[in-house]
Amino acid sequence: MPRELVGGVPYALLVDYPTIAALRDRHPAWRLLRAGNAVLILSFLGGFFVEGNRGACPASELAAALDDQLHALNAEIPTDGGEPRFPKEPRAYLEDWATTESACLRRFYPPGDDEVHYEVTAAFEKAYSWVMTLQGRAFVGTESRLHTVVELLRQIVHGTEEEPEVRLAELRRRRDEIDAEIAAVESGVVTVLDATAVRDRYQQLSATARELLSDFREVEENFRRLDRAAREKIAAWDGSKGELLADLVGSRSQIAGSDQGRSFQSFYDFLLSESRQAELNDLLAKVSTLDTIEADRRIRGIHNDWSEAADRAQRTVRQISEQLRRFLDDQVWLENRRVLDLVRAVESVALELRGNPPDFGLEVDQAGIEIALPFERPLYQTPTAVAVESEIATGTEEVDADLLFTQNFIDQTRLVDILRTVLPENSSALLSDIAAIHPIEQGAAEIVGYLALDDEDLTIEMDDTGETVLEYTDPADPDVTKRARLPKVTVRRR
Repeated sequence: MPRELVGGVPYALLVDYPTIAALRDRHPAWRLLRAGNAVLILSFLGGFFVEGNRGACPASELAAALDDQLHALNAEIPTDGGEPRFPKEPRAYLEDWATTESACLRRFYPPGDDEVHYEVTAAFEKAYSWVMTLQGRAFVGTESRLHTVVELLRQIVHGTEEEPEVRLAELRRRRDEIDAEIAAVESGVVTVLDATAVRDRYQQLSATARELLSDFREVEENFRRLDRAAREKIAAWDGSKGELLADLVGSRSQIAGSDQGRSFQSFYDFLLSESRQAELNDLLAKVSTLDTIEADRRIRGIHNDWSEAADRAQRTVRQISEQLRRFLDDQVWLENRRVLDLVRAVESVALELRGNPPDFGLEVDQAGIEIALPFERPLYQTPTAVAVESEIATGTEEVDADLLFTQNFIDQTRLVDILRTVLPENSSALLSDIAAIHPIEQGAAEIVGYLALDDEDLTIEMDDTGETVLEYTDPADPDVTKRARLPKVTVRRR
């Protein structure tokens, strides 16, 4: 066979060297496999998210799990120099894995939550799935996949058939097969699958179910990419608002009308059907109780994971629609066009420099910079004479000197000990909840002491969108209860 043709297909179409080279340099999955910490990334993120069937996770929970993993690995795999193999903090590793170059994790803030969340990307799932295929399997089923291929071919051929007689003939054939099976069961002949056939089909079920869950991450990423493209188009648009709106509406229609959009919507409608959900749950429950297979616990609730993943993808689609709505409701666009033009000019420049960021430097107006060294200061300097007025005028106002001895002293060390007792590491709580456990004893001064805490492990955050109400007993009058209203105060411990 000539070199130009392989199985009747041009050689250039089978092996596209520039395309593969571009994938090697740009695709996050390929870069992950080439990374120095690829084993750590794949083992930890794969076990935590993929094998654990987890979606988005708070940074504190993920960092705690990674800390345990790093501690175990540093103890099990020592280095020649005695230094830990993985010396960085867990949060530093998570931030590295969430960068644009790595793209193993997506870092975001969920609506209504002020804590960073992480979730694995579709590129990571591709790399992890490929690594898992390198492991040998004790049993490789082929029969079920053959039946699946044949059934799909039947659906394609008969689903596209337009001749009524041909379709009726196929339906009658199926009816005859069902009638023959009914007659056999009625006569006492029941044919069941043997153990090998059951394991074969369950293996394909498990693989397909998990691949479907992984596909949803890629679908969500594609929708998110379309959303980002719409935002970039708005930022760089120079024409009229009507033309931009028509273009965005057309893009939204293309998303819904694409093959991916229609397929996703059909699947989502299937999941929303209560009868289908009940049937699927019943089937999974019965399969999990079979003695001939080792049921995977993750498959038992896979339909719930599908629903969660589909809902995340659906929320991404809604974000695109909300982007259009916000653009329609943008009255500032009409009232202050100059401001928006300046903002979009800045955004356009940022988009142009995204792929090639400039080198940051310092520009000064003078030729040199004055440098003051500590050792240039003289060892002794004659103090300047200061005139002091020693005579103090006699006061005429009566002052209660007892007030000097009734001042409250706020021991911030005691406040820090209270917070460390209540809050475990990598956790947070509202100040009102802490005050419910350890009531305010010294009035408003103690509340101010909490707000003014300066500790390396504790941080005080205030949010104007919420409110914190603290009730305390007046130290001067125990029978009086006072109330303090503050913005929402959250105490976090690292």
